[in-house]
Amino acid sequence: MSLPLEGRSAIVTGAGRGLGRAEALELARLGAAVVVNDFGQPGRDGSGAASATPAEEVAAGIRAAGGRAVAHTGDVADHQQARELVELAVAEFGRLDILVNNAGILRDRMVFSMSEDEWDSVIRVHLKGHFNTTHFAAAHWRARSKAADAPVYGRIVNTSSEAFLAGSAGQPNYAAAKGGIVGLTTSTALALAKYGVTANVICPRARTRMTADVFAGFQEPAGDGSEDRLDPLASEHVAPLVGYLASPAAAQVNGQLLVVHGGMVAVVERPRVAAKFDTKQDAFTYDELDALLTPHYADRPTGETFAAAEVLGLKHE
Repeated sequence: MSLPLEGRSAIVTGAGRGLGRAEALELARLGAAVVVNDFGQPGRDGSGAASATPAEEVAAGIRAAGGRAVAHTGDVADHQQARELVELAVAEFGRLDILVNNAGILRDRMVFSMSEDEWDSVIRVHLKGHFNTTHFAAAHWRARSKAADAPVYGRIVNTSSEAFLAGSAGQPNYAAAKGGIVGLTTSTALALAKYGVTANVICPRARTRMTADVFAGFQEPAGDGSEDRLDPLASEHVAPLVGYLASPAAAQVNGQLLVVHGGMVAVVERPRVAAKFDTKQDAFTYDELDALLTPHYADRPTGETFAAAEVLGLKHE
């Protein structure tokens, strides 16, 4: 029996460690040939010298297990290096079928303390990095589709965060970047559907190098003989969903947002209109808006905003 991704090729960015590594290994296990991308900087804030080691070690591990993999150590936030990443996949494996965008950094600070560089660097790696690879992959699929005069096979899985959904107070740069990735994904899903390409976005929760202090001591397996159990916040809980979204089975899943962690997947519904008000004149006046909107918000719970903080309480039952 053939594997779900046999004969397919994939790119996974930020795949030298953590979530990206688990995702690259899962795609390879499902039969895909993988380009393992990682810039290799040691600091979770993007600091330190770049290193080829993380990407090369993951690629070597895939090959040792009988799979096909090649390392790419470029910076996906650099437009030209993102182009070279897609070109490498096509050169090595004949075409690109799957793009998983995962690369990212953290530079947390309250909005009143955040520097311009702390803002710009996080937006650059997360949002621009997602755009760069998506741009070149989309151009590849569009050209193939036009040449064949038929849809092709293409899958994009982007990485957002619950920080965007819940409005993380100490991460305005990260939350903004992750919100932008959702917008990029839904736009891409509509733009590429006619070419046979789907684009979806996940909000994963996992204990990785980037989040080690955030989840320190949280939900770790108890010392009661259960040490062999998988950590509820292990990246391996996330990777199977990425494999599914990259597969032919997910052909009807497009433009969707899913939260995933610890043996749970939640499908998040798009925003709904909660109320609508129409002016009784040619245009609204201040007084009319005051008469309509002030009572509407008067009885709302204190602190309630557009953010969906309740997602943070989702767990496997």
